[in-house]
Amino acid sequence: MSLKKFLLSYHFLKNLIIAVVIAILLITITMIGLRIYTHHGDGYPVPNLIGLDESEVIAKVESVKMNYQIIDSAYINSSEPGCVIDQVPKPGFEVKRNRTILITINAKAPEQVVLPKLRNISFRQAQVLIENSGLQMGEISYKPSEFNTLVLSVFSDSIEVYLGDILEKGSTIDLEIGKGSGFEKTSLPDLIGLKISEARMVITDAMLNQGVIIYDESILSLEDSINARLWKQLPDPKVTPTIELGTSIDIWVTINEDKLLEAIEN
Repeated sequence: MSLKKFLLSYHFLKNLIIAVVIAILLITITMIGLRIYTHHGDGYPVPNLIGLDESEVIAKVESVKMNYQIIDSAYINSSEPGCVIDQVPKPGFEVKRNRTILITINAKAPEQVVLPKLRNISFRQAQVLIENSGLQMGEISYKPSEFNTLVLSVFSDSIEVYLGDILEKGSTIDLEIGKGSGFEKTSLPDLIGLKISEARMVITDAMLNQGVIIYDESILSLEDSINARLWKQLPDPKVTPTIELGTSIDIWVTINEDKLLEAIEN
């Protein structure tokens, strides 16, 4: 029998149809089984664990047949020690049963850091060491010295601190810098259009100090203050292009786009 006749024969076509039907049935049964096994389409909202202590978390996740895992801790002064301050997935997100919720808890005490060597090094080196240690750069003051821009003294909360002292992470460090004879000047940076955090970095890099922050009537919330941008500064670099080291810069901020655009154009 030729191949063509065999492929068109009754027995071949019959067996081919049976094989296709069986394959379709097996695929269908497998897909249905997988849907049942994985609970496809069944979603359960993640409970809100924010603000709960660990015993409350255990009770909450067990009641919805889920699990939890502590992955990190951080210190927030406004939250109770040991309570949940963040979670993944977020509350309300739909997941399957037995899902593990990853939580971050509030540490019982602030993280401590060791003050690095800041004296007798340049201001630039000290600035980098402060930021890398998890501390914050504070005020800069100047004292007559033959060693220009050398760090002479280090303070935290108006108390002089020394190499090896233990401080809370995030503490503000003020530096007293040496300044040669005469009134040394630096270029006054143009801060218009920058966010407060960006302006603070530029001011510090120029060895100047941030003065007061004036919020206009458009700032109504914490989010507004974070997103606000500078529309005015004093001294004004267009009027005073150079100023003495350590001078304070007062800044005005807004989220009013028209006011920002006018300030940038001017």
